[in-house]
Amino acid sequence: MRVRIKKFIDYLYDWREDVQERLFMLLTVIALSGMVFAMISGLFIGENASSLLYTLIAFLVFAVITYLGYRYHRIRLVANILAVLLVFGFFPLVFFTSGGIYGGSPIWFMFSVLFVGMILRGKLRIIFLASEFVIAAACYYIQYIHPEYVIPHNMNEFYMDSYGTFVIVSLLCTLLINFQTYVYRKENEMAKAQKEEIDQLSKAQNRFFSSMSHEIRTPINTIIGLNEMIMREEISDEVAEDARNIQAASRLLVNLINDILDMSRIQSGQMKLTLAPYSPAELIYEVVSMMQVRADEKGLQFDVVAYPDIPQELYGDEVRIKQILINVLNNAIKYTEEGQVTISARCERRGDDAFIIYSVSDTGIGIKKESIPHLFTAFRRVDEERNKYIEGAGLGLSIVKELVDLMGGSIKVNSLYNKGSTFIIEIPQKIVNDADMGELDVKKLRSSSGSAAYHQSFEAPEANVLVVDDTPTNLLVVSKLLRDTKVRLDTAGSGAEALQKTLDKEYHVIFMDHLMPAMDGIECMHKIRTQTGGLCRESKIVALTANAGREDRARYEREGFDGYMMKPVKGETLENELRRLLPKKLITMEKEEVRPLDETVSWIQTESNKRPVVISSSSVLDIPKEFVDKYHIEVIPAVIETENGCFRDAIDIDTGALMSYMEDNGREAKIRKISTEEFESFFGDVLENAENVIHISVSSRITDTSYLAAVDAKKTYDNVTVVDTLQISTGLGMMVLEAGRLADEGKSVREITERLDEMKDEIKTTFIADKLDNLTKGRQVWRGLILFTSAFMIRPVLVLKNGRMTIKKVHFGARERAWKRYISETLTRPDTIDKSRIFVTHVGLSQKDLDFIRSEIEKKVSFEKIYFEQAAAGIAVNVGTGTFGMFFRRKG
Repeated sequence: MRVRIKKFIDYLYDWREDVQERLFMLLTVIALSGMVFAMISGLFIGENASSLLYTLIAFLVFAVITYLGYRYHRIRLVANILAVLLVFGFFPLVFFTSGGIYGGSPIWFMFSVLFVGMILRGKLRIIFLASEFVIAAACYYIQYIHPEYVIPHNMNEFYMDSYGTFVIVSLLCTLLINFQTYVYRKENEMAKAQKEEIDQLSKAQNRFFSSMSHEIRTPINTIIGLNEMIMREEISDEVAEDARNIQAASRLLVNLINDILDMSRIQSGQMKLTLAPYSPAELIYEVVSMMQVRADEKGLQFDVVAYPDIPQELYGDEVRIKQILINVLNNAIKYTEEGQVTISARCERRGDDAFIIYSVSDTGIGIKKESIPHLFTAFRRVDEERNKYIEGAGLGLSIVKELVDLMGGSIKVNSLYNKGSTFIIEIPQKIVNDADMGELDVKKLRSSSGSAAYHQSFEAPEANVLVVDDTPTNLLVVSKLLRDTKVRLDTAGSGAEALQKTLDKEYHVIFMDHLMPAMDGIECMHKIRTQTGGLCRESKIVALTANAGREDRARYEREGFDGYMMKPVKGETLENELRRLLPKKLITMEKEEVRPLDETVSWIQTESNKRPVVISSSSVLDIPKEFVDKYHIEVIPAVIETENGCFRDAIDIDTGALMSYMEDNGREAKIRKISTEEFESFFGDVLENAENVIHISVSSRITDTSYLAAVDAKKTYDNVTVVDTLQISTGLGMMVLEAGRLADEGKSVREITERLDEMKDEIKTTFIADKLDNLTKGRQVWRGLILFTSAFMIRPVLVLKNGRMTIKKVHFGARERAWKRYISETLTRPDTIDKSRIFVTHVGLSQKDLDFIRSEIEKKVSFEKIYFEQAAAGIAVNVGTGTFGMFFRRKG
C-alpha cells in the first residue's frame, strides 16, 4: 500500500506527465476524501439515510472509475465520465436529499464548477459549465415551486451541514490551488533552466562556428594567396586552368564558411546591419563582375537591366545587399543548365524613401509549387532527388530571406517547374543623392576571360611595411602578394618580435594578426602606440585576421586600428588598402586608377523589355480592342463548350457564329471554367514581359466563374495579384481600363488595387434581356421563370448586385417600349453620372436597334462618347440574342 501511495505521489510530481491530467487525479482524490468527511459529518449531525447512501454509492463508483483510469492510462476518458456523473447525477441527487439550498449543496455546486473548469478542455468544458449552471438553476427553481420535492433539514442540520461543507470544500480548494501553484512554479523553473541551457548551447555553437571559421580561413588564406602568385606568372594554359579551378573552389569554401557563420548569428539574434552611403551603380558593377565568370563557365547568357532613374547615392548596408544578390544569382546559375540568367534593378519612390527592386530570372529547372513554402528554410533543399548532384548546403536563400526581413524588405518567388524562376527582392533605402544614377557605362566593365596578366597598381620602394602573424605561411603569402609593389617589407612571428622591430625601425603601415600566443594583436597594437622610444607610435596599423564577424570589425575600430582586412585576402585588396594608408608622396602609380573588375556582362541594358505592372483579364471584358492594345492588356480566352468541341472565345469562335450555332435546332453551349494549370501557364507567359501582373477577374459570386482557379494559380507566383471585381462584361472591362491607365502612369501594384477597390461601388452594371432561356441554362437565374416571362411578353431587367445577377424589375410589351423605359430608369440623377463615356454592350442587335438606343441615351444624358461593343461569346452564351446593357460610373 505504501509503495502504491509513493508511486501515486511520484506521478503527481512527474513533469513529463500532462499537467491537467495530474490536476484531475489530485482533484479526484481530494473530492473522494471530501465525500468521506461528508459521510462522517453526516453521521454526526443525523443526516438522512438516503443522502448518506447516495454519497457512499457515489464514493465507490468514483473510486473504482478513477482507479481503472489511472491503471489503464485513460485519464482523459475518466475525467469526462466523472464530469457527467457529477453534473447530471450526484450533485442534483444530493441537492434534493440534503435540504436543497438549506444545506451544503450550493457549496458543492461551486466545487462542481471548479472541477469542470479545471479538468475539461475546449468545447466540452463550455458545454459542461453551461449545463452545470442550467441544472443548478433548475434545482433552485424546483425547490422554489415545489419545496415538497426536497427532503428538508431542521435548523440544526442546516447549520452543521452548511458549515461542514464549507470547511471541507475550503480545505480541498486550498490543497488544490497550492498544488497547482507548486506545479506551475516548477514548470517555470524548468523552463528557465532549459532557456539557460539553450542560451549556453547557442553561445557554444557560436564559439564553435567562429573558431572553425578562424581555423579554416588560415590555411585557405595560404592556398588562395600562393595560387594567386602562380596565376601572376608566365604559365601554360593547362596550369592556368588548374589555378583558376583552385581559386574558384577556395572562394566557394570561403562563401560556405561565411554562410554558416551568418546563419549562426541570425539564429542567435546577433546579426546587425552596418548602414552607410553607397553607390548603387558601383554595387551593380561589383555583383555582376563576380557572377559573370560562373555564367561563362556554364555557357549561360548573362543579361543586366538597370533603370537610369535609380538615385545616385543611397543609404543602407551595401555589403549585405551584395550578399543577397550574389546568393540569389549564384542559385540561379547553379540550377540553370542552358539559356540565360537576368538581373534587373529599378526604383519606386514612395515619399522620402526609394524602394529598390531587384529581379533575378533564369531559364532553369524551376521549383515545384509544393516546394515553394520550404524554399527559405535553412539546411533544407527542395526537390532533393533531382538536385542531389548540385552543390550546396541549403543556406543561401534562408540567409537571403533573413537579411531582406532585417532590412524591412520583401522577397517573392515565381516559378514554373521545368521552365525557370524569378526572384523579386524589394529593399527600402534612404536617398542621399536624388540625382539619377544614369546609364551604366559599358566601357567601365572589361572582360578578363582566361588569366588576365597581372600588373601591380603602384610602386612604393621607399615605404616600410611590417607584417605580424604567428603563422609562417601567412607571412609568406603577404610578402609574395606585395612583392611587385617593391615596398620594403619585414615580418614578425609574434607580438614580442614586432615590438622589438618597432623600437628599431619606423614602419609606415603594419598589418597585424589578432589571435597570437603570449601577446595577441590588440595588446601588441596598444603597446606599439605607447611604446617608450618606439618609432611607430603614429604608424597606420591594420587588423589582418581570420576573425570574420561584424562584431570583430566594430571591436577593432573601437580599439583604435586604422583598418580591418579579413583572411583570405586578395592581392588586389591588399594593394588597395596599402595604397590608401601610405603617404601619397611615397606612391608611384603604375596605371590609370580604374575600378578593378574580374569579369563583365554580355551586355547591359538601361531599359528593360519588362513592364513594371501588366494588367490581365478574361476575354469577357467587353471593351473596344483599341483600349486593350493601348494599355497592353493581356487576355486569357474563355472556352466555349459545344457538341462539336471546345472553342476559344474571339480566337476560334466569335459571338455571331456562336449565336447562329445555338439558334440552329436549339443547340446548347456553355462556358467551361479555365483550369488552374491554364492560368499558371498564362501567368508564366505574361511574366516574361512583366515584373508584376494584376489579374482582374470576373465576379467570384457568379456561376462557373474561374476566379478560384486564378487564385490557386497565383500561389505559384509571388508577383501576381488577383482582384475580384464583383463585375462581369463591360463592368469588368471598365475596371480593366482604369487599371491599365494607372499602370501606364507608373503606379504601383498597391496603388492600382486600392483604386480598384474604390471602383467596385462606382460602376453600375445592368442588362435588359428579351428572354431568360440562356440565363437559366447557365444557372444565373431560376429556371421556373422562363414560362412566366415568355407567356406575358416580360422583358426582365437584370442588375449585378454584390457580385450576383438578380432580376431588379420587369417591363411588359414591345421591345422598343421596354428599352425606352429601361434607359430612362437607368440613367436617373444625371448630375451624379460621369459623362465622359458610356459603354453599351449588346448581343445580336442591328444597326437600327443601336441607333434607337443611342437616340434614347442622348435624350437623357449628354455623354462625351458612347461606345457600342458586341458582347464576347463567353457573355453572349449566357444572356442570349436581343440583350443589351449599359455601363457607366456614378460619381463618388
